[in-house]
Amino acid sequence: MQLKVPKQKTKSAAKKRFKVTGAGRVLRRHAMQSHNLEKKSAKRGRDFRNDQAVDESNVRDVKRLLGR
Repeated sequence: MQLKVPKQKTKSAAKKRFKVTGAGRVLRRHAMQSHNLEKKSAKRGRDFRNDQAVDESNVRDVKRLLGR
């Protein structure tokens, strides 16, 4: 009988917050974009739309949470 290695589970919280590009970069949402938008400039609001790369010091941990 052959023993099976258990599958690695992805953290649900991480899969909702991060995505990995085809090149392996990890992207995240901007902070501060969900409320109090009236007092923030329109330019700032537009900049919130684009995903931002996760800082290099955190990429290893995030990928581990994602099961990669």
